[in-house]
Amino acid sequence: MIKFSPILFSIFIFFNSFYTSKKIKNRKTYIIAIHGGAGTIKKKNMTPELEKKYLETLKKALKKGEDHLKKGGTAIQTVELVIKILEDSPLFNAGKGAVFNHNGYQEMDASIMDGKNLNCGAISGITNLKNPIEGARIVMDSTKHVFLYGKRAQDFCIKKGAVYADSSYFFTKNRWEQFQRALKKNTIELDHDGKNKTESDIKKFGTVGCVVKDIYGNLAAGTSTGGLTNKKYGRIGDSPIIGAGNYADNNSCAISCTGTGEYFIKGTIARDVAALYQFKNISLKKAAKKTMKKLNKLGGRGGFIAVDKNGKYILVFNTRGMFRGVANSNGIFDIKIYKN
Repeated sequence: MIKFSPILFSIFIFFNSFYTSKKIKNRKTYIIAIHGGAGTIKKKNMTPELEKKYLETLKKALKKGEDHLKKGGTAIQTVELVIKILEDSPLFNAGKGAVFNHNGYQEMDASIMDGKNLNCGAISGITNLKNPIEGARIVMDSTKHVFLYGKRAQDFCIKKGAVYADSSYFFTKNRWEQFQRALKKNTIELDHDGKNKTESDIKKFGTVGCVVKDIYGNLAAGTSTGGLTNKKYGRIGDSPIIGAGNYADNNSCAISCTGTGEYFIKGTIARDVAALYQFKNISLKKAAKKTMKKLNKLGGRGGFIAVDKNGKYILVFNTRGMFRGVANSNGIFDIKIYKN
């Protein structure tokens, strides 16, 4: 008969319990980051009341997302949940607060991506979905495709359960006045070299986004927008384009972008961050720095948020400010608007 030493047995139990508890603790780590757009956000033009509304809405979205993750919610579920909250607010250029196009109505875009399997869905030119991100999720889950456009895409999403919203739902006084100023000044029309003919309402971008690493180690990202005020010709920006305005891969990171979409498309900004991280084997911070340098060289303005497979995060922008927030299992819960 084999005899066990009581001392050795006790040591074994101790280290086994320590290892198990550490493993469980590591498995339950999470991180979530959000943005509500980047641009020329001047503090002198922000009333205390309006600033409070922005901060409260960002806090609500971030808290809901964090609570969902704590309860075991998946990354992809959390991304959709959080972006819906931001879309339901008239403060941001997505969903309820989407801007008017040149013809006087909203054309919205959104995309979502699951880093676990690279499944993704995107919609564009949507006019009557209460939550465009819901449509993107339906495309991902209910079709073999990635990108659907226009009325036929919208009809399909509604048939699959997406909530319809009448055009009156998207009317906000602030966006209408913004549209009227843009019409008068003929802004948001682009020159052949991609530069704006005039500057006005393009100075602030309100695209919303969310990136998540859940307790199971999976990553996901989502982005939703109303595009540019007074946009013409059926213009589509980077938000619904996988690799430009949105990307997620468990082997690297999850990214959501906001800004002048044409430059994010030209630079494949979201994919660049992930590719530099994965193939150059550099930190998320360094990958973001290199990618931002590229965006600056192209002449693009805006920012992006990202979380990597190790739970690191970045919230970077080259504008005066970006509505943003981050929370994780280590106790971080931070919301900011301006650079400092």
